[in-house]
Amino acid sequence: MSNLGKKFYITTTLPYVNADPHIGFALELIQADVIARFHRSRGEEVVFNTGTDEHGKKIYQRALEEGKDPQTYVDEYARKFQELVRLLGTSVTDFIRTTNPHHKSAAQTFWKRCMDKGDIYKKNYEVKYCVGCELEKTESELENGRCSLHPNAELELIQEENYFFRFSKYQQPLLDFYQDHPDFVAPDFRFNEIKKFVETGLQDFSISRLKEKMPWGVPVPNDPDQVMYVWFDALVNYISTLGWPEDEQKFSAFWPGLQVAGKDNLRQQSAMWQAMLMSADLPNSAQIFIHGFITVGGRKMSKSVGNVISPFDLVQKYGVDPVRYYLLREMPSGEDGDFSYEKFEERYNGDLANGIGNLVARVATLGERVSPISFAFKTDIEKDVDAAADRVFAEYTKEMETFRLNEALARVWELVSFADKYINDKKPWALRDNEELSRVIAHASYLVGSFANLVAPFLPETAEKIRAQIAIGDGRITIKKGGNMFPRLEQ
Repeated sequence: MSNLGKKFYITTTLPYVNADPHIGFALELIQADVIARFHRSRGEEVVFNTGTDEHGKKIYQRALEEGKDPQTYVDEYARKFQELVRLLGTSVTDFIRTTNPHHKSAAQTFWKRCMDKGDIYKKNYEVKYCVGCELEKTESELENGRCSLHPNAELELIQEENYFFRFSKYQQPLLDFYQDHPDFVAPDFRFNEIKKFVETGLQDFSISRLKEKMPWGVPVPNDPDQVMYVWFDALVNYISTLGWPEDEQKFSAFWPGLQVAGKDNLRQQSAMWQAMLMSADLPNSAQIFIHGFITVGGRKMSKSVGNVISPFDLVQKYGVDPVRYYLLREMPSGEDGDFSYEKFEERYNGDLANGIGNLVARVATLGERVSPISFAFKTDIEKDVDAAADRVFAEYTKEMETFRLNEALARVWELVSFADKYINDKKPWALRDNEELSRVIAHASYLVGSFANLVAPFLPETAEKIRAQIAIGDGRITIKKGGNMFPRLEQ
């Protein structure tokens, strides 16, 4: 299916720069990359955005703890996330930092639009606040008086005069929007979750902090005593990275887009940000894909427990594509998944080394002696081989379009099984007639080539290595043996 000339925009959330990158954000970045590459494969022009969220109280506190100027502190951590983008082989086109002058200016313009709409007002208030979430907490959201996501952190009691956003005004507009866009949040159970949250009623939320208490933020327009609340500032990145408000042409071409976020961002992305867009008279997001958390041995990752997984260490030990494969295949796309080194190495040996690695080696070894092969794919292809490839492609496309990435990858691996069976049934190693051998190898190459095309968004390096060994052109297949793509791991 070709969408040549169509524009597509996808963005991850922006991770806080108060700690080293962890495997949870690596998963989000890789998932977004797969979707971006899939759309490019259909001929679309893609903008793929990620970046770093660099304001807020916990970042300010961490900088003070380390005795650093906040800007120096965030510069150091932003570089780590930029390195992660490169390390994971992603196709990111834009990396935005919320301390960038253009972003800060855009956030102030957005503020003014909401203010002009009558949706920002000032009042004294008292609230319990989780610094870990950078969110206010109601009593109903607490467990034993603490935030369920940060149970080891004391809640802060904030008492001051701040600006508020009229979130409550947008309860019905949000519900109407959800009804008109039944696929707005994926998976469905996350959409049901946010709809229930909005149905129970919305409370206006604070969108500023006193500068004398927390100076690290975007200045509030026309009020030198206040800075923007980190969520209000950070959410604007999704459009400021497109040049909004100055570059109307780029903004209109690519917005609205798809947002990828973790389940702890559901409320902010699918309710708060959508209400803010309505207030600013801007189009709502096109769709939001929510993924789950990664646990380790069934437990949440924690520095105190000592089970935090570094994506840098994983890639150094196993390579980029094996890490991408495990996270994409083993983690259910919209739900929580568990990481273990044992399962990682089982997947590596079973699916990569014994699976596609062995298949490519077999085809290349057998096919090199008859290469190049002339083959008219439209007329010479066996019906069962063509039907198998078409079936996998159709199922793969359906899974990709609904963000079931792990299931899409499983469909691709069905081609490996089919190709192995085809080779075993045809026994090309026993053929003495080169014409018959060429025909069998051509069909096996067709299956491997189809695999490479479909797996390319997931494992781009692997796809290129396959094409280097088995090159398929117009009516011609050129085959040469290469190195072992996935050497077995000794367990």
